[in-house]
Amino acid sequence: MPRLMAIILIFAVALIVAALTAWGSLAFWYRLPLPDAGRAIGACVFLAFGLLTVAALASRLRRRAILSFAVAFALVLFWWSSIKPEANAAWAPDVARQVTGRIDGNSLTLTDVRDFEWRSNSDFTERWTTRTYDVSKVRTVDLFMSYWAGPKIAHVIFSFGFEGGEQLAWSIEVRHKVGGGFSPLADLFKNDPLVVVAADERDVVGVRSNVRGEDVQIYRLRATPEQARNLLLEYVAEANALARTPQFYNSITTNCATTVAKLMRVAGDKVPFDWRLIVNGYLPDYAYDRGAVDTSMPLDRLREIAKIDVRARADGLSPDFSKAIRLGVPFPVVVAGP
Repeated sequence: MPRLMAIILIFAVALIVAALTAWGSLAFWYRLPLPDAGRAIGACVFLAFGLLTVAALASRLRRRAILSFAVAFALVLFWWSSIKPEANAAWAPDVARQVTGRIDGNSLTLTDVRDFEWRSNSDFTERWTTRTYDVSKVRTVDLFMSYWAGPKIAHVIFSFGFEGGEQLAWSIEVRHKVGGGFSPLADLFKNDPLVVVAADERDVVGVRSNVRGEDVQIYRLRATPEQARNLLLEYVAEANALARTPQFYNSITTNCATTVAKLMRVAGDKVPFDWRLIVNGYLPDYAYDRGAVDTSMPLDRLREIAKIDVRARADGLSPDFSKAIRLGVPFPVVVAGP
């Protein structure tokens, strides 16, 4: 029995060392400040060291091997903790600026609200504006899902509606550099910072539906004006915090869906952990199960109505874009609390 326990323990340690070796090798590959050849050498050396450690677990040298690996990995973690996001770089134009907000009573002034005019992915007119909103007039909050890689993964956008029909959309995105792009694996390893974008729907939604051809869906959420206003103010707080202290985007722990869930918790809404917050293409299913969207019809039917592509292309990014894409989309009944 003791021998069996020893074998099980050695096997468990081997799995842990193998997992840490894989992580460390990828960290070296993605983040060592060296040319490709240097990064490859660093990754391979650490990989070989980890494999030798695993092999040594079956010998009398196991204790020395484990200690050596622990010291080496501690040094890797020390180096890793020293990597901080860049505050200034040659950012791609659409994520070049971080929105910030200033609140004075009910007056919210946002600096660097994006209002791009898109003709193609590479042909657009840049516009960054300063705008003032009356937060006492926030009435609704809607969820946009933009599917760009099949049904499992989507980009999440929240849009706040004001009395009078004005919409303000918020998008949590990867702040990539000119010529860079989104890589879910690379962004697990401190590849790009996070950025919060506030924008017109014609810009941040329209570029996805009309220019990139993504499958964009809109879900009107069951939220009181107070809940919508609290969530909006948390977006502003998150944007201001990022402007002061940049942080990295992470494909699992700090992405557009998990960050929204955190904001909603702070705003007072209970958002229990669910695997659909990670595999975020299923967020509409999650919202439907929690009664956060219209449930008077089957979800499949609601999903079909939520697709905006036909309505968006017919509108052609006109000033009435926000109104056009909502035609026929059901609004859930909001039940006031006691």
